[in-house]
Amino acid sequence: MEHVDIAVIGGGPAGAATAIRAARAGAKVVVFEKGKHGRDKVCGDGLTPRAVGALQELEIPYEDEAHRIDGLRMIAGRQRRQLPWPEHGRFPSHGAVWPRKRLDAHLIDAAEKAGAELVYETEALPILDGHVVRGVTAGGRTVHADLTVVAAGAQGKAARMLGAERDPDEPFGLAIRAYVESPRHADRHLEACLTLRDRSGTAVPGYGWMFPCGDGTVNIGVGALSTMKRFTDLNLNTLLDDYQALVRDEWGVGEYLARPRAWRLPMSSVKRHGPGWVAIGDAAGLVNPMNGEGIDYGLESGMLAADLFLESPSTAPARYDIEIGERFDAFLRTGRRFSFLIGHPWILRNGLRVAVGTQKIADITLSVMGNLVDNETPGAAGRVMRIADRTLAAADPLLRKTRAAS
Repeated sequence: MEHVDIAVIGGGPAGAATAIRAARAGAKVVVFEKGKHGRDKVCGDGLTPRAVGALQELEIPYEDEAHRIDGLRMIAGRQRRQLPWPEHGRFPSHGAVWPRKRLDAHLIDAAEKAGAELVYETEALPILDGHVVRGVTAGGRTVHADLTVVAAGAQGKAARMLGAERDPDEPFGLAIRAYVESPRHADRHLEACLTLRDRSGTAVPGYGWMFPCGDGTVNIGVGALSTMKRFTDLNLNTLLDDYQALVRDEWGVGEYLARPRAWRLPMSSVKRHGPGWVAIGDAAGLVNPMNGEGIDYGLESGMLAADLFLESPSTAPARYDIEIGERFDAFLRTGRRFSFLIGHPWILRNGLRVAVGTQKIADITLSVMGNLVDNETPGAAGRVMRIADRTLAAADPLLRKTRAAS
């Protein structure tokens, strides 16, 4: 019977962060990844300043691997604002674009270098002893672990076994991306078009993006929230084609370099811990409902799970749930409620004008889009989010009752 300190299910950024942190401290860690080494994860590839800060905390060199991003260009109809990432204090004033195939491989290699055991092309599932998780079974192996970390996404079988599923009453997102060649591949700004419409003319709560990779290509994509009218009728491929046509001349883009790929963004989780286990990253629903970003939250939650385990293995799951809640719940809850609000087309249209209408409000929008807001955020952005949390809490029953989705 094998025994390890930590068994990690999933080798993406969140799972790798746990393994790196714990293995460097001397813990015995095994990571089971269902895919091959260097598998591609469908993603926008953008790293917020918060994500870059997490890489720095993990001591992961990224400057020579990722394309530096200095700010965000927001487009709402005819309005444009190009804003630099703010001098935040807690996070660096730059982000990056690092295609996930390379980012994930770099992180998991760092975990192996730190001393973690990596097992590829093997699906691991938790061993349940009543309601207690004792470890995992994987590829014929039975591995007992003091802590099992679920980092395989909200749709994975492991998450479903433990009840760490998306809350069916909460919104979720769908997104699709492709790569195109562009002479602007080295642009230092992410671009987000906040005013999308489907072919029926319905306003889409979401955005289209151009994320320059610095390698001759740009990650082009669109995402939408499930709160929009006739969401089930939305054709993501058509929406992406229309967006490509919109940016074709300005970005000089050609045809897709490969078939566009779509994915689901969970944005909630019924449970994120229990005796002997925690869920991190997407498996814990840690995705910003207002931009679909979750790499930074995955890295942070992975490090936190490892740190708390190293301090006290027996209390780590409960403490993890409390600390994640204190750090992120208010902001993510506000984002989910806001998504119900902008599911109404007329609110969406007017709200977007406000979001980029003045410099002060645009700066707050930038902080939200950059995942720079949480329970510790000072200044205007923090105050606005705290007010929004209280206001939308009161309006939540009405928002759900009048939701625009079919």
